[in-house]
Formats: sequence, structure tokens, C-alpha cells
Amino acid sequence: MSTIASTRPMTTEQMLALPDDQVDRELIRGELREKPMTRRNRWHSTVEARIAQSLQNWLDGQPEPRGQVASGEAGFRLHHDPDSTVGIDVAYVSAEVAARQPDFTFFEGPPVLAVEILSPSDKQEEIDEKVELYLKTGVAVVWVVNPRFKTICVYRPGADPELFSERHELVAEPHLPGFRVPVIRLFGK
Repeated sequence: MSTIASTRPMTTEQMLALPDDQVDRELIRGELREKPMTRRNRWHSTVEARIAQSLQNWLDGQPEPRGQVASGEAGFRLHHDPDSTVGIDVAYVSAEVAARQPDFTFFEGPPVLAVEILSPSDKQEEIDEKVELYLKTGVAVVWVVNPRFKTICVYRPGADPELFSERHELVAEPHLPGFRVPVIRLFGK
């Protein structure tokens, strides 16, 4: 009689215990994903800063409790058992999720908005998988930003994707009430 060894899904705590060796790690449904640390180029960094600033400007005008804007591969545990823990370029977190954080390592729960800014090393399959994961775990709005083509593709659960170019104004109703920004401004013009 042969026995097949089952591999147990990795937990967020196990992933965080791995050495800090300049490897970018995420968990997707308990499966460890590793790739070399991405070198951010100036286009990625500038767009990230502009998006975070636009969101923070909007947030500053909202009534209390306001939630929180996070950027720079902010860590989120989106789901437990199996764990899905990822880094998000820019995110808006509801006041409820921000208030229930047990520590400063990562956010527990999905953000309202997740922004992924494409880098030259990104693969379409990986981006598609993350968008699907975000939507299935409760993220209300996902923006996939392409600095090269100066476009933003917006995903929402149960809706067709929408493409915004420099000629458009980006909105995020009803989840970010009153948020509006010309897309061209996010790309530095």
C-alpha cells in the first residue's frame, strides 16, 4: 500500500517567517509565489505617487471615519484557510478594515480599491489571476494601470471591464463617492 503525501497550504505566518532575501513573495490560495524583487522604474513610481496623492486628496475631504490610503506594496491578507496574502501597489481601505488591524505587518481583509501598476516584468497571466482573486475576495474596484500606454482598466464584480485613457475622467462611484480625476493627471500631464 502506498501513501501519497499531501502538501498543506502555506499560511501567512509561515510565509512571513521565510528569510528576507530580496525575493518578492505572495500567497495565492495557500500556494507560495516567488519572483525576484521587482525594480521599480521611474514611470511606475511616479504613477504610484500620483494615484496615492489623488486618493489621499479625495480622502481628506471625506467625513469621519475616513479609512486609509496605503501604497508601496502594502500587504493584505485577503482570505484565510487557505491564505491569500499579497502586496498591492496602492489601495483604499475602509474605515472598518483599517480600525480592526491587529498589527502593522499587513491589513486583514480586502481593500475597497486595489490598484496594480504594470511593470515590464509583469506577466498577463499573473495580473489576470490577481484581478480575479481581488474580485472573489471582496475588493469592490480594481484598477490595472498601464504607464506605457497611459490607460487604466477598471474591474468590478459582475461587470464588464472598462478602459479609461488620457481623454477620460476616472471615477469610482459608488465606492469612493465624489472621487474624480482626469486620467491624464495620473500620468504626469
